[in-house]
Amino acid sequence: MGNFKIGELAAAAGVGRDTIRYYERMGLLREPARTAAGYRLYDATDLERVNFIRSARELGFTLEQARQLLALRASDTAHAQAVLDITLAKIADAEARLERLSDIRDMLRMLADECPGEVPVSDCPILAFLTARRKDQQHNKKHQAAQDERSPRAKGVLS
Repeated sequence: MGNFKIGELAAAAGVGRDTIRYYERMGLLREPARTAAGYRLYDATDLERVNFIRSARELGFTLEQARQLLALRASDTAHAQAVLDITLAKIADAEARLERLSDIRDMLRMLADECPGEVPVSDCPILAFLTARRKDQQHNKKHQAAQDERSPRAKGVLS
């Protein structure tokens, strides 16, 4: 297919026009040619590039990582190790997020198990936990800050 106007490119790639404009502003897409009337014109290379970015995003890569991957793909001298390094970092990030989500799930299950649904909300242990948790976190931060101020390291005694 030849040239696309922005709406046609967006529809073919399954994104909004604003996404195309954003990718242009971020330098992920080249500045397009324009018609005499000022309409942006894109080609199949642009469609392939948007599809590549979308594929990368669907796998959790950031736009910056997608930019790096695009640059590596276009390079005549880059090695696959650079792509692998980005991918391994993304895997480590995903594993950390999964662990955090698992912790959240476990906490929510514990709270749900402790909640007798038939009590008034004023006696709901989930709401009580959420209320107390923020207070505890704030108290712990203040307590830690006070301890840090009293430590010899904070006073410059130990360095």
